[in-house]
Amino acid sequence: MGLSRLAALHGVATSFSPSADVTVSVPDDTVTAVLAALGVDAATPADVRRSLAAAESAAASRLLPPTVVAWSGEPLPDALTALPPGALLTVEPEPGTTGASRPLRMRVLPAPAPVENAPRTPAWWAEPPLGVHRLTVRTPDHRHITATLVVAPDRVPQPPPRTHGFLVQLYSMLSARSWGMGDLADLADLAAWAGRTLGSGFVQVNPLHAAVPGRPTDPSPYRPSSRRFPDPVHLHIESIPEYGHVGEPGRAALDDLRQEAAALREAVLNKGALIDRDAVWALKKQALEIVHEVPLTPGRRAAYCDFLAAQGQALEDHALWYALAEVHGPQWRAWPEGLRDPRSPQSARARTDLLDRVDFHCRLAWLTDTQLATAQSAARESGMPVGIVHDLAVGVHPDGADTWAQQDAFARGMSVGAPPDAFNAHGQDWGLPPWRPDALAALGYAPYRDLLRGLLAHAGALRIDHVMGLFRLWWVPEGLPPTEGAYVTQDAEAMLAVLVLEAHRAGAVVIGEDLGTVEPGVREALARRGVLGTSVLWFERDWAGNGRPLAPGTWREGCVATATTHDLPSTAARLTGEHVTLRHRLGLLTRPLEQELAEDAADTAEWLAYLARLRLLPEGEGDEEAAVRAVHRFLRSTPALMSGVWLPDTVGDRRPQNLPGTWDQYPNWRLPVADAEGHPVTLEEITASPRLHRLMAVLTGGPESRTAPPGARPS
Repeated sequence: MGLSRLAALHGVATSFSPSADVTVSVPDDTVTAVLAALGVDAATPADVRRSLAAAESAAASRLLPPTVVAWSGEPLPDALTALPPGALLTVEPEPGTTGASRPLRMRVLPAPAPVENAPRTPAWWAEPPLGVHRLTVRTPDHRHITATLVVAPDRVPQPPPRTHGFLVQLYSMLSARSWGMGDLADLADLAAWAGRTLGSGFVQVNPLHAAVPGRPTDPSPYRPSSRRFPDPVHLHIESIPEYGHVGEPGRAALDDLRQEAAALREAVLNKGALIDRDAVWALKKQALEIVHEVPLTPGRRAAYCDFLAAQGQALEDHALWYALAEVHGPQWRAWPEGLRDPRSPQSARARTDLLDRVDFHCRLAWLTDTQLATAQSAARESGMPVGIVHDLAVGVHPDGADTWAQQDAFARGMSVGAPPDAFNAHGQDWGLPPWRPDALAALGYAPYRDLLRGLLAHAGALRIDHVMGLFRLWWVPEGLPPTEGAYVTQDAEAMLAVLVLEAHRAGAVVIGEDLGTVEPGVREALARRGVLGTSVLWFERDWAGNGRPLAPGTWREGCVATATTHDLPSTAARLTGEHVTLRHRLGLLTRPLEQELAEDAADTAEWLAYLARLRLLPEGEGDEEAAVRAVHRFLRSTPALMSGVWLPDTVGDRRPQNLPGTWDQYPNWRLPVADAEGHPVTLEEITASPRLHRLMAVLTGGPESRTAPPGARPS
């Protein structure tokens, strides 16, 4: 009982429900390990009693949590309404807050007699401006408390209704000028073309976070070294202004590197080679070393200095980690002991000793940032109302730059994953260390705020992978299987408030990836704050009723509607059943192939029959391409604010970019976009594809489009 109470006080769940009618207890050893990662000793019964007494005493005496949230125009939180009468509140505005240059003071007045249905905002409250402020409270009994006050708008910005766009893994989209994988110039080109030619509203890309260096590099964009800064592997070298001013012999060396890059591109496009990120980076890094020798012009130098000043300590730490990794390797826990602490005297000396390399990596971050800005500018100038949609991975690599620079914010010995459920009896361990909720709150959510601010700087929207992580995450202690994890709750109100505030400041839409097991109330909480969800056609059924396909008129408006994602089969593979035979070849099926194929075929047939009844799949159009168009006609007939088209679907690609549950068995994150025959196609070929234009006419209202009757329901 004591352990359960102690766990509850620290947001650690001692049970979970893989389904509505099943509750599973979390092992005591797991609870003890998770508490230890939160700095709570529960190793013995005596330790539990001491820790519980300390936690209950702290909870009873605490006037305010470390971070307080106030939503603009909404009733005050209990933390403020419960302050004792006579308490003096002082709000010191966030530096740079518009219209607030001096502290705001308020005296708590006695609460009036309760009135039924009266608002919970007292007369003494004067709402501060939007921002992250310092709150000080002095009570009549001379207690002095400080906290962070987040004042957020009630909702994030919304996209214009019925806008459509592309979903693409950037590395997979090679152009005729790429260095072996897609880059930021390709992204800008796709956005400019799609906006001007198709009237598209957005292009969504995979996370462009900085990767852990080394050979081989983890190719997954969802397990980066750092989420705070982008990866320079995405740079288009020839677009760097200094590139054109390289003299001899650097020019000859650059020409040689371009020829090697052309060979890499040719191997991927015409010789069946996989995208080799390490080989691409080896060439680009050599080119960047040469370009780095060219002095910046006065204007460029001023812009670079402004970037350094704006990014501050975070960028310096990031660049130092990469400089140290060049010397000692990318696993910082194996570095000389003094260098494992970014604030140690040894690390301070390294900042001086490696100054040139630190500057090089800072410069790469700046160059990548400028090309990200160019891509978003190209998107908006093409008429896109949203532009580039960036993706926030759920976590970072345990040995990467972020865990080194922000060690106190991460839970040691823990990994994020998912509990066992009906689809995965063994659970999942993603190998990503979680942030400590208590550390985030104590820091006023500064690491989270800075992360969001950087990602939103050049984004029209932000997609949040596994958005349920704003509410709780499944922690797996090191050495234990993912079945023996536990849920740890976040302060969802604070996480949402910071997200809404930063999105408001950037004027950006927010999209949550809310697929899979979603805790009750999560989707409602996100929708209240204007965060869009993700709705994939094949999963949209009337699960609470007859289980049939959900009628288009009953879909939620606040979502991105799509036919697939990077973790799911392409639409062509889904329609033909090829995704089942692929998983069979790789030994991933848990049931006989014939049974899986029959079930999959029945599911597909039911959808196709429904599309036909809605007159979205005309008679005589029974081939796979016509069915892909019918699927997208259906998406267009829903009220979804945004419709996303998986770029490989436009040319009939049958291969998934990622096959969950595989590692070496399948070339995850290394495949170029290919046509229906499996031949890789360039960006130029994609944009000229008749198949693409036939499909996009469905979403643009062209001659191919057909719309279902409003509110049509399955029969």
